[in-house]
Amino acid sequence: MSSFFKPSLNWLLVFLPIAAYQEYMPASYGGRHETWIFIASCLAIIPAAGWMGNATEHLAERTGEGVGGLLNATFGNAAELIIALVAMHAGLYEVVKASITGSIIGNLLLVLGGACLAGGLKHPKLTFNAQAASSYCSMLFLAAAALVAPAMFHYLGGSGVQQREQSLSLVISIVLIVTYGCSLLFSLHTHRQLFTGSSGEAAEVDDGDGPEHTWSLKKSLGVLAIATVILSVTAEWMVGSVTHAAQSFGMTNVFVGIIIVAIVGNAAEHSTALMMALKKRMDLAVGIAIGSSIQISLFVAPVLVFASYFLGPAAQGPMDLVFTTAEVLAIVLAVLVTEQVVSDGETNWLEGVQLLSVYIIIGLVFYFLPGEAQAPMVHATE
Repeated sequence: MSSFFKPSLNWLLVFLPIAAYQEYMPASYGGRHETWIFIASCLAIIPAAGWMGNATEHLAERTGEGVGGLLNATFGNAAELIIALVAMHAGLYEVVKASITGSIIGNLLLVLGGACLAGGLKHPKLTFNAQAASSYCSMLFLAAAALVAPAMFHYLGGSGVQQREQSLSLVISIVLIVTYGCSLLFSLHTHRQLFTGSSGEAAEVDDGDGPEHTWSLKKSLGVLAIATVILSVTAEWMVGSVTHAAQSFGMTNVFVGIIIVAIVGNAAEHSTALMMALKKRMDLAVGIAIGSSIQISLFVAPVLVFASYFLGPAAQGPMDLVFTTAEVLAIVLAVLVTEQVVSDGETNWLEGVQLLSVYIIIGLVFYFLPGEAQAPMVHATE
């Protein structure tokens, strides 16, 4: 009975029927309020994303280290991927790219900053494996370079290069996928000793009521299937109302994608990283925050480019990797700040405050930035 009243993200499932009512009931019965559809859908997505993450972890425990690591790498950001695919099918490429940007900077600054702050307030000094963190940062710099390159080509290429931009984005996506595969081989096989934790963090996690038992294969697959259905349906409701909701809140679609959609998609990871930091398991907290950003940039972004050739509206053509100037600068800044924080293998609550401050500043910039300034860059010769 005590566990029933224990605070949980599952409480947010109450918003699922609210979102469904608003989506399907006519206005004469109190339905079809776009802003409420957006809010309720966002909140209903959070527990579904948590279910998907838990199911993936339990499946990974039953498949062995190599396959388990691959499962976590593949489905670790499934919530963000599903939301982006739905937005892509609706032709909202700017929201898709904004959600990629938001997930990267959100994990690096908001998740890691929150973990450092929460853990640092409880423990005076937090340490983690500096070698593993250095490897993560190298991959982050690759991700930043991969996102800067198409934007640079867009600016320097002159007019009439849209087809070349799509081809360049496709080739870069292939390079990123291959590189990500190599990183999995490095971390799961050839150099896995670097990622085992610095202070015996292999201890079993519990929720305060005893050790957590591994789910059966049937339960894991069932929860994964249910979570996927809920995510797909609620993501479609959310994407369908995002433009109207953004206008009603006085926000741009880009700001909604970078801040709100990204936070919703990463909510489960936020809570997990905070809990691990409070237990002084900073290797895991750092791995969740930075590893998730790597997955987004080197795996999810290329997959979205590939998927746009089949799911994107024919009139718009495939999606490219040309991000706006503001998005590119935000990603590069987040990578540089994160590298400074994790390079020495230890952190504290003040560094958490600094990371959160940078995130707030970037969020304010996107909030106050005029809509036309958040549109794709124009060519230098146009």
